[in-house]
Amino acid sequence: MTSSKRKISAEGAPAAIGPYSQAVQCGGMLYASGQIALDPAAGTLVQGGIREQTDQVIQNIRAVLGAAGCGLGDVVKTTVFLQDMGDFAAMNEVYSLHMGADGAIPPARSTVQVARLPKDALVEIEVIASVPQGV
Repeated sequence: MTSSKRKISAEGAPAAIGPYSQAVQCGGMLYASGQIALDPAAGTLVQGGIREQTDQVIQNIRAVLGAAGCGLGDVVKTTVFLQDMGDFAAMNEVYSLHMGADGAIPPARSTVQVARLPKDALVEIEVIASVPQGV
């Protein structure tokens, strides 16, 4: 049996550092691993607080989506993991600049507080996207 599962790797996003893929396309859907605010070139967390980290996370997501022929407008579901729910409003300000901007339909979303994130990041976001036909 042939699998319709395809590994997606983006040079403009941090490389996977374990036994996982940046994203996996299966049929018309893309399932992307969570991204934290790693600078893809340096491999270190970006300087600053929740706003700067959220922006970098979304840039990393944008790179992974691009490698699959998708964009932020194709995202149908996000899960946001916050180290501190007190950062929700600031994260949401940056998030809203990218997700659902310019009248696009914003994705469904869940947001949860977690005890700790890799590299002590303040935010991690994973996405599910619809892959445009013909990609």
